[in-house]
Amino acid sequence: MTAHFQNFIAGEWVAGHDATRNINPSNTNDVIGEYSRASAADTERAIAAAKAAFPAWARTTPQERHDILKRAGDEILARKDELGRLLSREEGKTLPEGVGEVARAGQIFLFFAQEALRLAGDKIASVRPGVDIEITREPVGVVGIIAPWNFPIAIPAWKIAPALCYGNTVVFKPADLVPGSAHALSEIIVRAGIPAGVFNLVMGRGSVVGETLLKSRDVNAITFTGSVSTGRKVAEACVGTMKKFQLEMGGKNPLVVLDDADLKTAVECTVNGAFFSTGQRCTASSRVIVTAGIHDRFVDAVAERMKGLVVDDALKAGTHIGPVVDQNQLDQDLSYVKIGQDEGARLVAGGEVLNRETPGFYMAPALFTDCTNAMRISREEIFGPVASVIRARDYDEALALANDTEFGLSAGICTSSLKYASHFKRNAEAGMVMVNLPTAGVDYHVPFGGSKGSSYGAREQGRYAVEFYTTVKTAYTLPV
Repeated sequence: MTAHFQNFIAGEWVAGHDATRNINPSNTNDVIGEYSRASAADTERAIAAAKAAFPAWARTTPQERHDILKRAGDEILARKDELGRLLSREEGKTLPEGVGEVARAGQIFLFFAQEALRLAGDKIASVRPGVDIEITREPVGVVGIIAPWNFPIAIPAWKIAPALCYGNTVVFKPADLVPGSAHALSEIIVRAGIPAGVFNLVMGRGSVVGETLLKSRDVNAITFTGSVSTGRKVAEACVGTMKKFQLEMGGKNPLVVLDDADLKTAVECTVNGAFFSTGQRCTASSRVIVTAGIHDRFVDAVAERMKGLVVDDALKAGTHIGPVVDQNQLDQDLSYVKIGQDEGARLVAGGEVLNRETPGFYMAPALFTDCTNAMRISREEIFGPVASVIRARDYDEALALANDTEFGLSAGICTSSLKYASHFKRNAEAGMVMVNLPTAGVDYHVPFGGSKGSSYGAREQGRYAVEFYTTVKTAYTLPV
């Protein structure tokens, strides 16, 4: 019998008017559950509940918020194997990746539990005699959270935890494609003792739930992670209702490999960054820019390394790469493989559909060479296991190619030269820069975000999250 899961609104679990079936991309015969879809009216009730709960929650003590966040983080970590299996089953990343993502979510909650105790302000002297000035941070109000499908527990965690930490109330809309991890996280937050109305879960379509959040004047801020096209719509809607907004969108991340790079390191950075998590990461290395002296050896070594990659059921031991998340994403990935071939790029390895024991959305990772930076496969975000290798004459051309993109999320370089590494860190037009590391993979306690078309607004994660989830108040006092 298929399990049914409900929304959480105003402190109660509430059934929706219809439901979506959560399908395992490693085995499409496996239905994880049916998840209620919220209507516009359901979403409006959640917003109203969050608005009503905000005044009291905003004035809770730091200790109260700390305790709730800590209980949630502790339970997430205690159940990381179980929750990691659920995540991998619904999203398709391998079991070790799923467990690792859940652990990261738990660590994020524990980090912000501590941040609740560290919220500080300033007391400074006025230029006017006898006047005191206090500068404090206050919560922004009701925060609408719109999360993507590729990190179904970590990204919700790094939005929900700081929102609650700083005294905001939350209306959370997870991706309709993968609601299971979000629902499990919500159950944990409820068990941690969150007061009614402070946290609300509304699952469902973006065209219904998301649109309602964007249009509501009772939502004070929107934090969004997703596609560039949707992000632009979010920005337009938020400007119309004067909401604060934060956008994390696409990437076309370069990994530069110089002649002096350690070949093994460069190959591992490429394979990990481009293909692990099935390439479904906004920080994936989709453009590999390689200088002439190492180019041919590098391509041969990557192609050889790819032969050892196991593409199979995400839950199987020994699987390196799981399936693509669904048929639509698989179709998109395959269409870009054809586009690359039509543009004149050479397909060195992969790019075909694979059959496994169970029906799923399996694809062999694709490596292209003879690419230029003008090709569509080098400019548009594919969001799948497809990488383009671009030849460069030297470091200067490689840096120019790396920066020649509308995106600016992550950039990497493989080199043994401190000179080039230092120059690249200063001059790469990206919010995050990696040296001899994959472009994908960041710590939970440091800021996450990019430049140009990749991000808009304050950074996510770490102490910098305070910039989005609070507003600054300046108070003057003349003692009498």
